[in-house]
Amino acid sequence: MATKPPTGDPVQDAPQVDAPLRAAAGLPAVAHSLKIAQQQMGVRRTALTLLRVNQKDGFDCPGCAWPEPDHRHKAEFCENGAKAVAEEATLRRVTPDFFAAHPVADLATRSGYWLGQQGRLTHPMYLADGAERYEPVSWERAFDIIAEELAALASPDEAVFYTSGRTSNEAAFLYQLFAREFGTNNLPDCSNMCHESSGSALTETIGIGKGSVLLEDLYRSDLIIVAGQNPGTNHPRMLSALEKAKENGAKIITINPLPEAGLERFKNPQTPQGMFKGATLTDLFLQIRLGGDQALFRLLNKLILETEGAVDDAFIEEHTHGYEEFTEAARAADWDATLTATGLERAEIEEALALVLASERTVVCWAMGLTQHKHSVPTIREVVNFLLLRGNIGRPGAGVCPVRGHSNVQGDRTMGVFERPAPAFLDALEKEFGFAPPREHGFDVVRAIEALRDGEAKVFFAMGGNFVAASPDTDVTEAAMRRAALTVHVSTKLNRSHAVTGARALILPTLGRTERDVQVGPNGKSTEQFVTVEDSMSMVHASRGRLAPASKHLLSEPAIVARLARRVLGEASRTPWEEFEKDYATVRDRIAKVIPGFEDFNARVAGSAGRPGGFTLPHGPRDERRFPTTTGKANFTAAPVEYPKLPEGRLLLQTLRSHDQYNTTIYGLDDRYRGIRNGRRVVLVSPHDAQDLGLADGSYVDLVSEWTDGAERRAPGFRVVHYPTARGCAAAYYPETNVLIPLDSTADTSNTPTSKSVVVRLEQSATD
Repeated sequence: MATKPPTGDPVQDAPQVDAPLRAAAGLPAVAHSLKIAQQQMGVRRTALTLLRVNQKDGFDCPGCAWPEPDHRHKAEFCENGAKAVAEEATLRRVTPDFFAAHPVADLATRSGYWLGQQGRLTHPMYLADGAERYEPVSWERAFDIIAEELAALASPDEAVFYTSGRTSNEAAFLYQLFAREFGTNNLPDCSNMCHESSGSALTETIGIGKGSVLLEDLYRSDLIIVAGQNPGTNHPRMLSALEKAKENGAKIITINPLPEAGLERFKNPQTPQGMFKGATLTDLFLQIRLGGDQALFRLLNKLILETEGAVDDAFIEEHTHGYEEFTEAARAADWDATLTATGLERAEIEEALALVLASERTVVCWAMGLTQHKHSVPTIREVVNFLLLRGNIGRPGAGVCPVRGHSNVQGDRTMGVFERPAPAFLDALEKEFGFAPPREHGFDVVRAIEALRDGEAKVFFAMGGNFVAASPDTDVTEAAMRRAALTVHVSTKLNRSHAVTGARALILPTLGRTERDVQVGPNGKSTEQFVTVEDSMSMVHASRGRLAPASKHLLSEPAIVARLARRVLGEASRTPWEEFEKDYATVRDRIAKVIPGFEDFNARVAGSAGRPGGFTLPHGPRDERRFPTTTGKANFTAAPVEYPKLPEGRLLLQTLRSHDQYNTTIYGLDDRYRGIRNGRRVVLVSPHDAQDLGLADGSYVDLVSEWTDGAERRAPGFRVVHYPTARGCAAAYYPETNVLIPLDSTADTSNTPTSKSVVVRLEQSATD
């Protein structure tokens, strides 16, 4: 039976700590998944819903972007996927009565966990200027309010249109089309905060900002390097692919400051042997210091160059550019400097080299551990150098594999949600829709916050997500949002961003992935619609919800965009917005004409004989070793090696997720694999560092970040946990620690916040 939401925030001031686990998944994962699902959905709804997740005739999981195999298990979901589905398909409801009982000031005091546990939003809600509470509003009036504020702007560039990675391809395409027809490229998205560094580095070096491997490549590889990533929590279904690769003979090197249970041993809950015994995944664990990855790959590249016969000379001659400059820089790599930067032993690097040289097909996977440093872009370029040296791009079983987080974050970018669109994309948009899109680059996430802070932007519209909780420098971000004239959030659930508003605010409730989307066509007939998504490996497929909507007052994301566009743009727009709302196939027809790779979109996504299917987008480097860069070849690069330098008595903090969390959504207060229960305000510190700093296990500290502006950024009341992290490094959960990340501490080139490189001092807490 489904349970009611909590009435009060749980007390989190005494987290319990046990030893971290050494294996992931298994029976505990199954039990926890079912427990959460039944609390939110009840038994029958749980069974009906979970068996449709990631199935060819079902809906795409609203969690991560890991791809589905061709032959799918009946339970093609992971523990965190089950939690994500349960949160969306919950029977709990947030009605107008809830808002009447809870003024915004009260909501602002609540934790993200409590807010999310209240259930699904049921009605459009409006917070008038000076009002204390949200009140219900009609959809027509909501669109009028937005149109009034947009019309009052001195320039379209005073509006910001943010996108979360959950948004479907169809909704994202319409959203960017509306924003550009309105007159702005201010289209920041969640990629700006996560894999923007990957896109920047890969576009420069191989010509396309996406990974170059398919699932089959992992299965065929000899060596998989997993760097700066924790798939056991963030992409659990990836563990099945790693297990299969190991069965086929692959070796796995894990590079990470923290040991993670999922990469030590995986107990696959889909097989009896896996459930109880499990499989060892990692062959070599390199416990690197935060930010030392560029130095490690640079030294490996030097050692490869020094090994006779190790370099693929034919590939380099035919397909690459910049080799001579790169080799000069690589040969200058220094052992002592690398050991300092990485914290590794010489023997560990030599063991890694032996595995590299023994591999004919190598894949490098990475996530936020590589992308959220000042020098992230050169780090990822160095990974590309590493692969190019031995011809490991455009070869089966080899390539780059940036593992995306949210389920359609890659698809949104493909659809044109980007503040710096390519001229060719804008040309195609202009040709197809008959208007001149703006050419000046818009705001990314950091620049959007600065614009709101400085009064350069006045309207903020978010298509999904939890912008306030996801962004850096929490106090600055919240103050910036409160300066807006209007903030609008298209949402399924309540979150922190609804409590931090502009002078006026709207919450627009939308359908979730799990729900049926029925639109009334031109002939008056109701027709069930589907949407599409693109996974982390450029596979595009359909997603069809099956549950009845949580409320009759919900609109789909495409419908919200289409109605808003009609109201704002009026008769001057030649775009058939009403047609797009009634039939998403017409949206896909236009996508096919604008975006390369989507030709015959509707037929290909439907599959053969009318069965749901999908297709793989073309990828020049992967498919034919064609590199669409400025040189026409894959580019070696030769950036100076960087790594964070720590003042005496300071630690380098990385922010991360708990196991009961997906992005900013908090499912529970435990981090089972790390041994943390009943609380999130913990900081993981090496026992050696703790001894040097005089920090007893169980003591309480304030985390205080240090930055060049001299401002104090403090996160109070964190329990110290002695934990086997790399020396000089610490870890704590976000969004609680986002307050410590300076807004202007960003990665070069990508402008991504440096959430994995925060210099902190630990001060005794007043709560200790």
